[in-house]
Amino acid sequence: MNNGGNNSLRPLGSTGLRCCPLGFGCYRIADGNAEHESALRLYLDRGGNLIDTSANYTDGQSEILVGKVFKSYSREKVIVVTKAGYIQGQNMTLAQARSFPEVVKYGEGLWHCIHPEFLETQVALSAHRMQLETIDVFLLHSLVEGDHREFYRRVGQAFRFLEKQVAEGKIRWYGISSNNYGRPLSDQTMTSVHRCLEEAQSISSNHHFGVVQLPMNLYETGGALESNNQGMSVLDYCRHHGLGVLINRPLNAFYHNQMIRLADFTRPGGSPPGKQELKSILQPLRELEQSLLEQLETPLLQGGRSGLADLLEKLVPQVRSADHWEQIVGRYVIRPIQQWVEACRQKNRGNSIWENWLEQFLGLVNPLFEEIERYLRAQQQPESDQVRKRLEQCGYPATSHSLSQIALSILLNLQGVSCVLNGMRRPAYVEDALRSVYLPQVKALSILKKFAV
Repeated sequence: MNNGGNNSLRPLGSTGLRCCPLGFGCYRIADGNAEHESALRLYLDRGGNLIDTSANYTDGQSEILVGKVFKSYSREKVIVVTKAGYIQGQNMTLAQARSFPEVVKYGEGLWHCIHPEFLETQVALSAHRMQLETIDVFLLHSLVEGDHREFYRRVGQAFRFLEKQVAEGKIRWYGISSNNYGRPLSDQTMTSVHRCLEEAQSISSNHHFGVVQLPMNLYETGGALESNNQGMSVLDYCRHHGLGVLINRPLNAFYHNQMIRLADFTRPGGSPPGKQELKSILQPLRELEQSLLEQLETPLLQGGRSGLADLLEKLVPQVRSADHWEQIVGRYVIRPIQQWVEACRQKNRGNSIWENWLEQFLGLVNPLFEEIERYLRAQQQPESDQVRKRLEQCGYPATSHSLSQIALSILLNLQGVSCVLNGMRRPAYVEDALRSVYLPQVKALSILKKFAV
C-alpha cells in the first residue's frame, strides 16, 4: 500500500471493484477538524482506497470532509461507501417535516427508516455532501425486530428502489450493514445474508446487491464462526456467492456488557500511571487557576479556591475507562465549565484581565482533556497485556507489534474478508494500522476458535 500499487488490492466480491485490505472508517470524522483531514489524506497518500462513511456520522460532517478531500485525488482510484437508515440530527428535522412512511421510532432522537421515499432523499443528500455524481456502494443500516416477514418485505422494497438508482447512475452497488449478521439462527434479531440475497435475486438475476458490512473482532466472532446461512458462516456464504465483506469495529469489542479496546496504551507489561502522574497532568491548570485568584479574586469552578483541577483530581480516579470518560465528561465537566464561564463573563464584562485569562484557559482545556483520555487509556494496559497473552496461548506468535496491529492482522487473514474498516482519526492511528497489512500470515480462523472458548 505504501506506493499505492495494486499488488495488495483485493476484489470486493463480484462487484469488479478492488479495494485495499484496510479501509478508512469515518464514524467520528468531521469537517473542520484539521487532524481528521490530515489522517484521511495520509491514508490516501499511502495507497489506501476505500472510505466508509454514513449520512449520520457526525450529522453529515463526515461526508462533507470526504467530499473536500476527494478534490485532491483521482476519483477513479477511490471507493466510496456510505449508508442510510438512521434518523438523527438534520435527518430528524427532515423526517418530522416530511412524515416518511414506515418510520420506526426506537427512542427520543433515534428513528429508523429504509422506505424508498426516505432513501431517495438520502442518496441525493449524501451525493451532494460528498460532491459525487455516483456513489460506489450504498448500504442500508439494518435493524431487525421480531417480525422477520415484514423486515424482509421492507428490504425487498428498498432493493427495488436501489436498483432504479443504479439504472440512473446514482449508485453502483448496494447492500446492508448490520450488527446482527453474526448472531445464531435462534436469535430473533439475526439478519440473514441468505434472505437478503434472495430478495435481490427475486428482483433481477442481474441485481446489484454486492456488499455486506458487519462488526467482527477477537470477541465478536459470529460472522466467522456461526453457521447461520444455509449451514455456512457469513464469511463462507459471502465468499461462495461473490459478496464483498466489510468488517467494522475491529478494535472495539463489546463483551459482557462492556467495551474492550484492543490496543496498547503504554509499553506492554509496564505499570499504568498513578496519582502522581495525574497531579502532573493537572499542574498547569492548577497554576492557571491560581493566577485568576491572584489577579481578580474570582471564585473558581467549585466555589472559592476550589477549581476545575480539584474536580478532575477527584473525578478521574473514579472513571472506569476512557470510553466511560467520554460518556460523563459532558454532564459532569463541560456543562459546569460552561455555566461557570458564563457567570464569570457577566461579572467581569469588559475586563481585559479576565478576557486574557479566559483565552489561556480555553486553549489549555482541550489538550488537557486529551491528556486525561490518554491517562485513562493507559489504565487499561493490563487488560491489553492479558489479551496478548491469551492470543499467544491460542497460537499467535509472540511479537513486538502493537496489539491493534495483531488484532487487525487476524481479521485480514480470514478468508472471505474484503476489507477491514478501522477508525483512524489521527495520523498516528493511520501509521499504526497500515503496518498490520504487512504482518506475517497466521491461521486466523483457528486462533479465533481457540480464543472464543
